[in-house]
Amino acid sequence: MCTVIIHVPEDAGAPTRLLAVRDEDPGRAWDPLGPWWPEAHPGVLGVRDSRAGGAWLAADPVAGRVAVILNRADVDVPEGVELSSRGHVVLDAVGGTALDDPPHTHGFNLVEVDQAGARVTMWDGATVRRVRLAPGTHMIAHDDIDDPTTARIAAWREAFGEPGDGERWWAPWLATLEQTTALGPTDDRAIIRDNRPFGYPTLSLLVCAASVSADGAEVVYGELDEPGAWNTLQLR
Repeated sequence: MCTVIIHVPEDAGAPTRLLAVRDEDPGRAWDPLGPWWPEAHPGVLGVRDSRAGGAWLAADPVAGRVAVILNRADVDVPEGVELSSRGHVVLDAVGGTALDDPPHTHGFNLVEVDQAGARVTMWDGATVRRVRLAPGTHMIAHDDIDDPTTARIAAWREAFGEPGDGERWWAPWLATLEQTTALGPTDDRAIIRDNRPFGYPTLSLLVCAASVSADGAEVVYGELDEPGAWNTLQLR
């Protein structure tokens, strides 16, 4: 039940900005932002799932590509089909490899950003849908883009607005993210979350911010001191 905020600029020459909050089982080990795939994916940075070896978020700074994946509920899982980890989908996307059709994974929302813009691929176990994002600020969680029935999107999409300017462009978004934590992590509208009351063993663990422009891609990273509990983050 991760959350992504993304701003697509009106000016095609301006950078696309993204803020991603990762929810995962704290007992499932991960590696922080780093170059974890030097042989298979040279130059790629990402947050690695230590168990399966894939990525939650990954970027190719030189090629100017960023991808991040959010879990989505399946509507159908065919019997006898062996499903693989969703983490390879992120690495394939950053590497420019086309998605399997159909994907042999559980459902997901895949957010991809490159110099041509931003798009979301939605897979629910039955149908693949692809949407190119229009200019403006969007939110994606475990359902559709800007889904008004997703409580956190209905509550906070307008509050995020546009990101800031300059080297720390993400600062206004982090300030808004901190404001959302007044609700508490078990509120259905929360972005920094404790999903256990909803039947999932996941809590918010970390935040990444990414920018993609004609100059390439940049990603910064920060971990929460305690899963599901806010603390002031210094992204780097």
